[in-house]
Amino acid sequence: MRYAWEMEGQYLEDYRVPRLLRPTVRKQLKQLRRWDLTTAKRVDVFVANSTTTQERIERTYARDSIVLPPPVSDELLSTPLPQAPERSFFFAVGRLVPYKRFDLLIEAANMLKLPLKIAGSGQDTARLKKLAGPTVEILGFVPEKNLRTLYMNAKALLFPQLEDAGVVPLEALACGTPVVALGQGGVCDTLKEGETGVLFQEQTIENLQGALLRFDRLQFDAQKLRKHAQQFSGTQFRGRMATIVDEACHVLRSS
Repeated sequence: MRYAWEMEGQYLEDYRVPRLLRPTVRKQLKQLRRWDLTTAKRVDVFVANSTTTQERIERTYARDSIVLPPPVSDELLSTPLPQAPERSFFFAVGRLVPYKRFDLLIEAANMLKLPLKIAGSGQDTARLKKLAGPTVEILGFVPEKNLRTLYMNAKALLFPQLEDAGVVPLEALACGTPVVALGQGGVCDTLKEGETGVLFQEQTIENLQGALLRFDRLQFDAQKLRKHAQQFSGTQFRGRMATIVDEACHVLRSS
């Protein structure tokens, strides 16, 4: 329960819940936790979207689980890669909320004069636009077709946030684009240092700058990046999930 309390506090901070409202929110969340712990006892098999989530399941429910990372779109994997991509800017995408740490990317882009495009909208939009220097462009909502083009023409996807899983880096790899990411959370199951991009260990400007410098010295093959992403395809995901369900049913029938 202590672990759940710590996570709750982090979420309240991330989403900037006013301190005046936090006692009421915590009371409601406490009721939800009691319901959750009760219903969790009826679960036959837990499937975690990352080893990070697997650890949380073990801490919270004292139960084992099977790790199955989220799938990347089969359509994205089948889209032809461009012959001569632009590769003139760095790219980031997601909801513009504080915990995503797009402010860290903007700070680095401002300092290093890096061209950066950020796609997405959210509560942090106004603040991020004020932070953005002349090399940073906040695109707002981007339709899926245009998003695919941005992925394919970026030097790298920048992913500074801690996510339980995170399918965005896999989408970038499917488009033949390497990733510079915080090496925590779900990306530890799907990315490889030096092979799919570069990982940094702390959400600091120094760590991010160091990662960008390392990235600049490396070269990546778009086809190899896509091949890496293919092991997380929707087809692979559905097959593995079907196997998990079949095995669980077999155990139940045998018990």
